Amino acid sequence: MKLQSTAFQHGMGVPQKYTCQGEDINPPLQWSDVPPGTRSFALIVDDPDAPGGTWIHWLVKDIPPQATSIAEDTIPGVEIPNSFGKTGFGGPCPPSGRHRYFFKLYALDVPALPAVNARDLYNLVEKHKVAQAVLMGAYQKT
Repeated sequence: MKLQSTAFQHGMGVPQKYTCQGEDINPPLQWSDVPPGTRSFALIVDDPDAPGGTWIHWLVKDIPPQATSIAEDTIPGVEIPNSFGKTGFGGPCPPSGRHRYFFKLYALDVPALPAVNARDLYNLVEKHKVAQAVLMGAYQKT
């Protein structure tokens, strides 16, 4: 499975538009080469470079299996509260230095997940994933 964005390439900078210094909206994402038997998708966006440990920017579950993209500034499924304590996309906003942001898409073998928090989602994704794809972008405040 492949995950990409028209906003930035893997390993490159996330445009300011998608950060706390811009519009703070999710970037567009597209995926391909989905394995047969995929019954839903989940998306986790996190920052492993955060000072207190991994900071979760967006959690989305129950994305329909026929989906092949997420448009800019849209909600593609059921959101779970992130590390900001809210649902929705929380754009890159590192306190200092350059941080990496991992957009992780999981193809799952179930149509829905009963997850209600981040821990549930991480555990259930590991149990039900049939494939995953990762897109990494970086950001440093100016």
